Amino acid sequence: MYCTVEDFIAEWKNEAVLTQKVLDGLTDESLLQQVYPEGRTLGRIAWHFVTNIPDYLTEFGVTVAKVSNQNEVPFAKEIADTFREVSIEVEKALHEQWTDEMLKQIQIAFGRKESNATIFMGLIKHIAHHRGQVTVLMRQAGLLIPSIYGPSKEGWTRLGVMPPL
Repeated sequence: MYCTVEDFIAEWKNEAVLTQKVLDGLTDESLLQQVYPEGRTLGRIAWHFVTNIPDYLTEFGVTVAKVSNQNEVPFAKEIADTFREVSIEVEKALHEQWTDEMLKQIQIAFGRKESNATIFMGLIKHIAHHRGQVTVLMRQAGLLIPSIYGPSKEGWTRLGVMPPL
C-alpha cells in the first residue's frame, strides 16, 4: 500500500518502464492479433489501457489531460509514444495536485468504499492485467517478449538457460 505520494510515484515509474518495454515491442502488423474472431485486438487492448489512464485518474480527482481520438487505434509507435507522454504527465500531476494525506481519503470506487491509495493501486493492477494480455497476443503474433518480472523465454535463452516449463 502507498503511504506517501512518493511511494505511489516510485511504483508508477517502475511499472511504466515495464509497460513501455512491452509497448515499444509492438509492430503495426501485431496490432491486429486477436484471441478469437470477435475478441478485441492487441491494438485495441493496448490503446484501451493507455487512453484509460487519464480518464481513471480524473474520475478520482487527479487532473490529467485526456488522450484525443480514443476510438481509433493508431500505429504502434503512437501507442508507445502516447503511453510515455501520459506516464510523465501522471507523475507531474501527482507531484502538483496530491498530498500524502489525500491518499488516506475514502471514495466510492466501482461500488466499494476505497482509499485513494487503494484506488491508485487498482490503476496499476489494471495496466498489469492488460499488459499480460498484450504479451500473450505478442507471442501469438510472433514477437519477442521483453522480460517483465523475470526473464521471458527469450530472456532465459539469452542467459544461456533452458526456459522452465
